[in-house]
Amino acid sequence: MSALLEIKDLSVAFHQGGKTALAVDKVSFSLEKGETLALVGESGSGKSVSALSILKLLPYPSASHPSGEILFKGEDLLAADDEALRRVRGNDITMIFQEPMTSLNPLHTVERQIGEILDIHQGLSGTAARARIIELLGKVGIRDPETRLEDFPHQLSGGQRQRVMIAMALANKPELLIADEPTTALDVTVQAQILKLLKDLQAEFGMALLLITHDLGIVRHMADKVCVMQKGKIVEAGETAEVFTHPHHPYTRMLLAAEPKGNPPLPRPGAEVIAETKNLKVWFPVRRGLFRRITGHIKAVDGIDCQIRAGQTLGIVGESGSGKTTMGLAIMRLISSQGDIRFRGRQINGLNAKAMRPLRKDMQIVFQDPYGSLSPRMSIEQIVAEGLMIQQPSLSARLRREKVAQSLTEVGLDPESMDRYPHEFSGGQRQRIAIARALALEPKFIMLDEPTSALDMSVQAQVVELLRGLQAKHNLAYLFISHDLRVVRALANEVIVMRNGVAVERGSGEQIFRNPREDYTKALLAASLNLKAVEGIVRQ
Repeated sequence: MSALLEIKDLSVAFHQGGKTALAVDKVSFSLEKGETLALVGESGSGKSVSALSILKLLPYPSASHPSGEILFKGEDLLAADDEALRRVRGNDITMIFQEPMTSLNPLHTVERQIGEILDIHQGLSGTAARARIIELLGKVGIRDPETRLEDFPHQLSGGQRQRVMIAMALANKPELLIADEPTTALDVTVQAQILKLLKDLQAEFGMALLLITHDLGIVRHMADKVCVMQKGKIVEAGETAEVFTHPHHPYTRMLLAAEPKGNPPLPRPGAEVIAETKNLKVWFPVRRGLFRRITGHIKAVDGIDCQIRAGQTLGIVGESGSGKTTMGLAIMRLISSQGDIRFRGRQINGLNAKAMRPLRKDMQIVFQDPYGSLSPRMSIEQIVAEGLMIQQPSLSARLRREKVAQSLTEVGLDPESMDRYPHEFSGGQRQRIAIARALALEPKFIMLDEPTSALDMSVQAQVVELLRGLQAKHNLAYLFISHDLRVVRALANEVIVMRNGVAVERGSGEQIFRNPREDYTKALLAASLNLKAVEGIVRQ
C-alpha cells in the first residue's frame, strides 16, 4: 500500500539575474495516514520551501521545480492543473502558517474567514455555516465562540489567532495538515495548549501531520519521524527517538546542542540610570452601549516601577497578554500612559511628539518579527540609513553609506550586501539588519521586543552573543522582553515577572532562576526550561 504523501527527488530552483540556485536539492520523504513527520533545520535550510511546494504555493515567480514528484494518494501534484489543485487545497490538504496575524485578513471577521472556506468547498452558508463555525471554534478551544464571531484578528491574542487558523485548516476534515512553525511566536504555556490541541485533533480526524519547526523540544514530543535539513538537503532521517538518541550527522549533533549559554555582562559600578519608571500605568477603557460610555478599564500595566542603568539588561517575562510589550511601548513613549517616566534623568511622560524627536536617536527598538519590521521595498542601505536621514539630515550620502557599512559590520554582516533587499536574507540575517538599524544612531537604550522568538535555536544563540558583545562595547542599556526564559537567563541582570499587568516577582536574574518565590514564576520556569514539563502539559 502506497503512502498518503510521497515526495521523490524534489528540487526547487530560484532564478535571478541570469543565475540559478537550488533551495531544495533532491529531497525525498513519505508520510503515512495518521503519522507525524517533522522537518527540522535552521532558517534557509529549505523546510518551508519544501512544504509550500506540496500545494504549489511558492510565492516566488522565479521559482521552478527542475526535478521530482509530489504524490498525494498516488496523484502527482506537481503535474496537476489549477482545477485539480483547487480541489485539494483547503480540502484534502490544509496548512497552518507561521504568523497568524499576517495570514488572517485584517479586514474580515472570524466568521467571514472560516465561512469562506465552508462556502467554497462545501457550499455551506447562512445558519448552517454559522453553526459549523461555532462548532469549529469550540473544538479548537475558543471560549464562548458565539461572542467571537464578529471579532477581527487584531482583537484576538496570539494564541486565539492561531486557534482560528487551526479551525480554518480543519473546516473540511483534511487528510493532511501542514503546520509551518505553528507555535513560534507563542509563550510556552500557550504553545503547550496548541500542541495538545493538534495532537487531539489529529487523533480525532486520523489525519497526517507534516510539522515544520526549529524547536527540537517540540519535535521530540510530537513527531514519529524526523528529517533534518541543511542547505536544501536531507542530511539525516529516521525514527525520532533514534535520531535524538544516536544522531549520526555533525549538523544534527550541533542542532541538538544549540541553545543560548553564558551569563550577562555586569554593569559598571555607579553606571548612569538611563530609563526609570514609577507607578507606570496603561489602562485601556472598555466602552459599551449605544453611546459607547466607559464602563471599566483593562489594566494592561498597573503600577510598575523599574530602573535600567547603562550596561544593564532588564528582562521582562510573562505569558502573552501579561503587559510586557505594552510596558515597553509606554517607556518608549509610543503609547499613552500614567505615572512617571524618566530618560537620563529627564521626565518625558509629558512631552509631545516634537519635544520627543531629539530623544529618539538615543532610544531605539528591535521588533519581534524580522520579516514584518523591514520594508520589502527598501534596500538594506535605505533601511539602516533611514534614522540617520531624519536625525542627521546634514550628513552627506558618502558618510551615511560609511555609517551603514560600519553598523552592518558590527552585527556580522557583509557591507557589500547593503544594496540587496530583505527577501534575499534569512530570518537571522534580517534580525541582524534590524539591530544594525537600531545601532546606526549610536543609542543609549534599546528595547528588544521578543527579538529571538522567530529564530531557530542556533541563530538565537548567535544573536544573544551578538547582543552581549554590543552591550559590552557600547555600554548599552537593554529592555529585553521575552517569553523564552532560556534567552532571558543568558542576557538579563535583573528580571521582572509580569502577570495581568502587575509585577508578581522581581529580582536579579540569578535569584529568579535559582530560587523563584512565586508559584507563577515557578510554573513559567518549569514550562520553559524543562522539556518534560512541556511534555506533561501536552499529554494531559
